[in-house]
Amino acid sequence: MTQIAVHVDGGRARCALRTGLLSPRVLSSDHAGARVALVATGALLLAGDHVRIDVRVGPGAWLEVVETSGTVAYDARGGAAAWDVTIHVDEGGTLVWEGLPFVVASGADVTRRTTATLAHGAVLLLRETLVLGRTGEIGGDLRSQTRCSLDGQPAFVEDLRLDVSRTAPGVLGDARVLDSALCIGTRPPPSEPVAGQVHLDLDAPGAVLRSVGQHAHTGSVGARWARWTEHVRHRPPPLLPSPLRLASDPKEPHHARS
Repeated sequence: MTQIAVHVDGGRARCALRTGLLSPRVLSSDHAGARVALVATGALLLAGDHVRIDVRVGPGAWLEVVETSGTVAYDARGGAAAWDVTIHVDEGGTLVWEGLPFVVASGADVTRRTTATLAHGAVLLLRETLVLGRTGEIGGDLRSQTRCSLDGQPAFVEDLRLDVSRTAPGVLGDARVLDSALCIGTRPPPSEPVAGQVHLDLDAPGAVLRSVGQHAHTGSVGARWARWTEHVRHRPPPLLPSPLRLASDPKEPHHARS
């Protein structure tokens, strides 16, 4: 399992890293957070591979995850592969993760799961670009599941099953690229509509932006992603609740009842 954790201790950001099929490496840091790159330690994804990534951001800390290359899920020849991400962001923490293209080659069979738990005042900004097939390919089977909660309440739930039936009219047709940006914990700034893109505000603070097309380099959500990233980076500090103290706390007066 690959693990990335960042927390603030003694006025410094401290990172705890563990290498799995991906190796995390600190690119830069300041007093409150860090930019961490994910580097593949071998060819990914092959049949039988199970990538597990655990990301934790402490109270008031920030983390930016940088992918150094895209991922290709190769022909599994009857096998399967999995990619599981678990995210925990504590009070007032911020996680920004711009995923590079995830290509599902013909013959691949992949399950992707992303589970994110955000505390009060936490923010998650996540980009995911799914590419069904390499050039000239139809692409393999992909199941993508996302579960996000904010302050103990569901914020975003989605299940995508993209098998060969996706080429039917009214589903994806001849489109093979699904580019998405998900923001939870703050409402991103409004912007002018863009042809081929859909912007949906969530019931919880946040929004999802999605573009469907034939090529990863055209019709992407990149321009809006840049604006959303700046918004998240420069948002004012959240108002966090004061810690609760028990009546037995010596700092609190104790009133006896007669």
